[in-house]
Amino acid sequence: MRALYHLTIPASPMADCEAVAQDVRLLQHVAVGRSIHLYPTRRPGTRIPRAIWGLERLPLLWRLERSIDVHHIFNPDPFPFPVLRLLRRPIVYTIVGSVSDEHCHNARRVGALARAVIVSSQADQDCLIRWGISQTHVVQPAVDVTRLQYTSISDDAPPTLLAGSAPWTGEQFVSKGVDALLEAALRRHELRLIFLWRGVLFDEMMRRVATTGLQERVRVLNERVDVNEVLAGVTAGVVLATRPDVVKAYPHSLLECLAAGKPVLVSRAIRMSEWVEKSNLGCVIDVVNADHILRAVDTLRQARFSPQRLQAAVAGHTERFLAAHRQIYEWVIGRRSR
Repeated sequence: MRALYHLTIPASPMADCEAVAQDVRLLQHVAVGRSIHLYPTRRPGTRIPRAIWGLERLPLLWRLERSIDVHHIFNPDPFPFPVLRLLRRPIVYTIVGSVSDEHCHNARRVGALARAVIVSSQADQDCLIRWGISQTHVVQPAVDVTRLQYTSISDDAPPTLLAGSAPWTGEQFVSKGVDALLEAALRRHELRLIFLWRGVLFDEMMRRVATTGLQERVRVLNERVDVNEVLAGVTAGVVLATRPDVVKAYPHSLLECLAAGKPVLVSRAIRMSEWVEKSNLGCVIDVVNADHILRAVDTLRQARFSPQRLQAAVAGHTERFLAAHRQIYEWVIGRRSR
């Protein structure tokens, strides 16, 4: 099988570090193909309406789809990009984030365009089915766990959080909890923070760190790193969001953290929080602010999480991820041929 993968993130210098790009690399084992960025520029924050994203690439898309079996688009929310109506091969649409009632109208339009719609949780699938979208599939994301191992840290080591999912826009310093994490570190002098960055808004981030005087306790890794090496020195991983459509429903950095035997800190707005809470994989906060973060840090320090149990929680995800996509692609392609 051959696929054309559509990403709606900017083609920035570190775009290949993004979770959806990692998903595509895994999916190459199922359907070989290239990636296309529908986002119209290399810099985030464009004012170009989403309704015209990808239209300027339509001649290229038509040429490329002569040699593919399926289109696969990844987008945080169910948005019915008009360019999709002009494609000739069947479409698989992955909603990378989560859905809520405000997405109902657009989700129905996506359902009319796509042969299959993929979400990360049963709750999201239930929403889509309730809205009349029957061709839905639940596929929990996966990460390459073979490169991740557990490394213990001493009990008296300062609490250190590894924060993934860096902002794409200035507004996301708030909606992704970056400002709240800096405020927490400002109020708790032993707290250390490590941010995985990706080149975008780096100067603005460093300005915030300098303004708060946290240069000695906050590291911003704005380069490619060995994630396993970084995880070796942290207490837990953290991803925060004030609403469900700004990060992946199951952030890769948190799955990597679990694969390395470390617990996670996640906010209620992120769908993964339900699994974290039910399976006792870390802490869930209801409000993204410094008070809730600091209480969660105290809980994480006092709790005793078994590294082996945390690692077992993500074992086998990759195999299931690939098998599920293979089945979806085969179903979509087979349906087209009948």
